[in-house]
Amino acid sequence: MTTRQLKEFVFTGWHMLAVVCLFFGTIISVNFYMAYQAVHSWSGLVVDNTYVASQQFNGKVAEAKALNASGISGTLTARDGLIRYVISDEAGQPVFADQVTAIFKRPVGDHQDFEVALTDVGKGAYEVSHPVAQGYWIADVSAFKDGKRILHHSRRIAVLGEVK
Repeated sequence: MTTRQLKEFVFTGWHMLAVVCLFFGTIISVNFYMAYQAVHSWSGLVVDNTYVASQQFNGKVAEAKALNASGISGTLTARDGLIRYVISDEAGQPVFADQVTAIFKRPVGDHQDFEVALTDVGKGAYEVSHPVAQGYWIADVSAFKDGKRILHHSRRIAVLGEVK
């Protein structure tokens, strides 16, 4: 009768190499994933004073909820050197405002930012002739009626093609 002896496990250099690769591979994979999420999910807005911006945050959220509940919305287009914004209510009827302004900001940096006042061209449409350079922008449009803000629309847009 033969008896077999079970060989005890021996931790070798190959095992250590596998442990090190798995450990650092996990850390590197998580770092790449987090970097990808950071680049693709946050615009990196620039503010003058982060403390003041944080203090104003709750007020801005409350105002945004109230404006959203009003049902007034707008559609922005920026092409061929023309910025156009059309304001309508829930039923699709035009909404008229006394003043409409648009602020175009780059997601990172502020050297190309600009602000324009749009003029009423009828039927709830407002336009201004102003070139918008190619790339990504954060367009922040506000409409006022009788000195009160009736619409605030902030949206990230991509301008593609030739600047006219």
